[in-house]
Amino acid sequence: MGRSAISLNSPRSDSPPADQRKGHRGNPTVMDIQERTAEPAARTRHVTIRDGKAGLPYSKGLMATSVMAAGLPPYRAFQVAETIEQRLHADARSDISTAELRDLAANVLQDEVGPRYADNYRRWQRAQDRAAPLIVLIGGTTGVGKSTVATTVASRLGIVRIVSTDAIREVMRGIFTREMMPSLHSSSFEVGRLLPDLPGDVDPVIAGFRQQVQAVSVGVSQVIRRAVVEGTDVIVEGAHMVPGAVTLPYSEEAVISPMVITVDDEQIHRSHFVARAQDARSTERLGEPRQSTNRYLERLAAIRTVQDYVRALAREHGVPVVASYSLDATVARVMELIVSATTDFPSPDRTPDRKVSDPDRNASDPDRNASDRGGRRA
Repeated sequence: MGRSAISLNSPRSDSPPADQRKGHRGNPTVMDIQERTAEPAARTRHVTIRDGKAGLPYSKGLMATSVMAAGLPPYRAFQVAETIEQRLHADARSDISTAELRDLAANVLQDEVGPRYADNYRRWQRAQDRAAPLIVLIGGTTGVGKSTVATTVASRLGIVRIVSTDAIREVMRGIFTREMMPSLHSSSFEVGRLLPDLPGDVDPVIAGFRQQVQAVSVGVSQVIRRAVVEGTDVIVEGAHMVPGAVTLPYSEEAVISPMVITVDDEQIHRSHFVARAQDARSTERLGEPRQSTNRYLERLAAIRTVQDYVRALAREHGVPVVASYSLDATVARVMELIVSATTDFPSPDRTPDRKVSDPDRNASDPDRNASDRGGRRA
């Protein structure tokens, strides 16, 4: 029995006299401090998560990360994790299984934030048992926040690989000179200036954009293919993620979650570039001069023309369009789409017995057609 449980009216016979328990000039001794803190310490319990291995204690941080997959912002997810811990202590639990903890988390989400988030959480937890990789494709014109959304979503879902189509274009620029492939050496909304003799009814902005997308999509398709072969979850984001332009794996090979992010309000879109101008690192990336952000503002009309074109393609191909007004709302919607895609993925007992093709082998066999390499378009 701890010292805090000893009655003051019934002192223990082996307790030292009161005058011996006081330090110099009446200052408390270590023994006094231990007695004063014994009762709160007795109430502090660790709840162990048991799954057949050495159990680990319940962690609010890990639980908050887990429930963020339901679409909650970090501060709200941590509140939910605290509520879960309080319920575990209220029930005097010393251990709990992972399955029981997930059920408890879903119930707390149901009570605290609503059935929508509880359902998202349950579906995402079920999706963790899938064998196929998750391929998230985030498109959208320049300046809509694709990179920020992709980074945030990757962090919340535990996805460690993010590939930017701009990075793919940069690699291809190192391989193909300006003379060989001029469309790679200009911004996606300015390629039209390099195209000669366009018919009068053709928008040079869209024509140039389509030419660059066609070139970059070759590299994008191979990045996706490699992720399927390796069984690795990946987020591919960039202006070149245009619906219908990229060769995708078969539906039984991977969970594909495509989407397009837009900023419908022109002033909000403009403000994104103003904020970018205030960050010296963003204006100097890829060796661009500091004045490059001003170029985005000057070419905003062309950038929004590309957005209208990509939005129309998304609707034509049935790809969800996420209108972005705030980061939290956009991330929540993107994560909801991803969770839905994982739920719609065929279960293992319905997955055909089919090997994933290796792009290295495909490259050595020119007779293989596009459907053998992927079979469908984003």
